[in-house]
Amino acid sequence: MADPSSYRPKPGQIPDSPGVYRFRDEHRRVIYVGKAKSLRQRLANYFQDLAGLHQRTRTMVTTAASVEWTVVSTEVEALQLEYSWIKEYDPRFNVKYRDDKSYPYLAVTMNEEFPRVQVMRGHKKKGVRYFGPYAHAWAIRDTVDLLLRVFPVRTCSAGVFKNASRTGRPCLLGYIGKCSAPCVGRISPDDHWELADEFCDFMTGRTGTYLRRLETQMTEAAEEMEYERAARLRDDIGALKKAMEKNAVVLADATDADLIAVAEDELEAAVQIFHVRGGRVRGQRGWVTDKVEEITTGALVEHALQQLYGEETGDAVPKEVLVPALPDPVEPVQEWLTARRGSNVSLRIPQRGDKRALMETVERNAQQSLVLHKTKRASDLTTRSRALEEIAEALDLDSAPLRIECYDISHLQGDDVVASMVVFEDGLARKSEYRRFEIKGRVGDTQVWHGEGQDDVRSMHEVISRRFRRYLADKERTGEWVDGNTGNTGNTGNTGSPDSAGATADAPIASSLTEDDGRPKRFAYPPQLVVVDGGQPQVAAAKRALDELGIDDIAVCGLAKRLEEVWLPDDDDPVVLPRTSEGLYLLQRVRDEAHRFAITYQRTKRAKRFRAGPLDDVPGLGDARKQVLVKHFGSMKRLRSATIDQICEVPGIGRKTAETIVAAFARAAPPAPAVNTATGEIMDEEESGTTSGSPGEPVAAGTPEDRRGQET
Repeated sequence: MADPSSYRPKPGQIPDSPGVYRFRDEHRRVIYVGKAKSLRQRLANYFQDLAGLHQRTRTMVTTAASVEWTVVSTEVEALQLEYSWIKEYDPRFNVKYRDDKSYPYLAVTMNEEFPRVQVMRGHKKKGVRYFGPYAHAWAIRDTVDLLLRVFPVRTCSAGVFKNASRTGRPCLLGYIGKCSAPCVGRISPDDHWELADEFCDFMTGRTGTYLRRLETQMTEAAEEMEYERAARLRDDIGALKKAMEKNAVVLADATDADLIAVAEDELEAAVQIFHVRGGRVRGQRGWVTDKVEEITTGALVEHALQQLYGEETGDAVPKEVLVPALPDPVEPVQEWLTARRGSNVSLRIPQRGDKRALMETVERNAQQSLVLHKTKRASDLTTRSRALEEIAEALDLDSAPLRIECYDISHLQGDDVVASMVVFEDGLARKSEYRRFEIKGRVGDTQVWHGEGQDDVRSMHEVISRRFRRYLADKERTGEWVDGNTGNTGNTGNTGSPDSAGATADAPIASSLTEDDGRPKRFAYPPQLVVVDGGQPQVAAAKRALDELGIDDIAVCGLAKRLEEVWLPDDDDPVVLPRTSEGLYLLQRVRDEAHRFAITYQRTKRAKRFRAGPLDDVPGLGDARKQVLVKHFGSMKRLRSATIDQICEVPGIGRKTAETIVAAFARAAPPAPAVNTATGEIMDEEESGTTSGSPGEPVAAGTPEDRRGQET
């Protein structure tokens, strides 16, 4: 742990002006980003007596190894730059809303010829109108089902739409009157677009116009004695009123506003947001965050506003934002929101009336959210801290392992051997840094074994070697490590060049860590603890790999499945943690996550191998040209017996490619007979008419369709 005084800037070195500052750790990784009206006064707070700092702040300043800052002209610029850097670097100690899942929206694709109503999540797309967010997708579907009686807009996917257009027959919704069936020409594109526009108008709260129009039409139909039509209009009016009841009016003046409430304790805070459009609650969402320092409610509100509106523009930012406390100062935040919307935004605390009553409801939801969050064992900050401390004590570590990496080997009877690496930081999974490996039987440029067979020990040695060779190579490129300064590292083979074995498996690995780059998604960031799934042999292999690379500052342990024993290198007896230990629970979660990730990758490789065929070995021959070949000859059997000249007749196939195809078929063994799984009948390949890897391919005789019970 670093002493903050070792990197404290000299007196007078920090400017007394607005700006944004970044704390970096010893690996130049950005771990905290903040803004300040006065950089000098703000940074001075971090370099006081450690006993007077908040627990998380104390951990942050002792983890950091340097601090740097950028001066800006105004506080609005500081707010914008802070948000950009938090999004870019994802600092581990910044306020994070861990429960910020992707909420569903009701979306209308007005950018298509025939707009479609659907449920959408994730990033918003240009030309699509969104309503929500909603707490549950089923709530959207219930609302849409009611509205389709009056606004029969298309809801089908592109594939269903094309199939209906081809056959000239609409889907079931077209027959029961809940779709205007533009796929078969029952409505013109312009009329359908206007229908979708009316649907959007209704969703924005303009309900009175449509209700009055339908009531008038119903009365006219009854006067003309068209009772069936009048009954349908009556049912349409009932459906609209029922849909409106699902979103009761909470603000009588048809206000567009977002209400934000915060419930907090010393360590955590829960944020709840109600989205009110047209006076009705259209959606709700909530987040939970750890407090990294002694932060005010106003500062929490400011962070929530950044998360909520950082990527939004236009009407997505409402005219009015109601909060429990105002940021200090409030003017920069209000200017920032106004710039995002393009018109004035009111940011204030409701004092009385309906808005105050609704704010109290949002606050009760925030309180309940915080209580519920506290009951979740894996997400409790106190529990996670205790678990890390127990692990450090059991393994005799100098400090709690804030970053843990776990490795697991998976194969099916020795075939398709793969490995996984999962990362936990502060006791929580960091999935963006997961990695997977294809075992090649190489360490560096040396072939040490053939990579097949059930040898988890050699596989573990290879994986650990490859991962930390990359780490040392990145350190050497950035000048953090010099030959000979780390044990015998300088004598290991080719540490200056990354391991080329399994390049596809290691594809997510980024390039070198540069001086001005602190992004966390780097393979070169080392853990404090390496956990392997296995017992003493696997632990010994991992330790030997680190020793060969001269790395002696990373702890290693293994967790055996049978008795959940923790094994340490060079110890004949395991460490047995109590069954009620939070440390054991965390190690089990890490191990199980590594096992799940490895099994998933192994099954993917196995499925790909089962679908492989001779054409897959032809370089430059993609799926499209494979389908053209099979379509031209009618079956794989005829293609296999074709000559080079006959293959050259296929459009897009040159002579060199044709020669390669013929050679690939010549090398391939005769295929096993295809079996009809429904009847057990052996089929001729010409009957099946399938190509390698195509959907619906019959199962070859003797092929192990699923041997999951033998997977490791």
